[in-house]
Amino acid sequence: MNTYLKIADLIGNFFTFIPVILISYLVIINIVSFSMFYADKQKAKKHLWRIPESTLIISALIGGSFGAFAAMKLFRHKTKHAKFYILIPVFMVLHIFIIVTGIIGIVR
Repeated sequence: MNTYLKIADLIGNFFTFIPVILISYLVIINIVSFSMFYADKQKAKKHLWRIPESTLIISALIGGSFGAFAAMKLFRHKTKHAKFYILIPVFMVLHIFIIVTGIIGIVR
């Protein structure tokens, strides 16, 4: 019986770290997304090989929408492409919804 309590305690401790893990993930993926948009802008200026648009959009979809949006505005990059000026804000709203519902779930 004592072994089961230790296992349950380990599992419980793991779930207390989930918010820290998620926040860390969001910070990292937004930095990565921001950096990818910056790198693509620099490559565009020099007429070099570019980061595929699908890669930029996927980076925003998987959590980097805030970094992508900031980079779009700061570097004036991809602001005239409909799939970017529509999808990136949609992803932001989706991510805000997920974060808020997650916080509400934790508070309850």
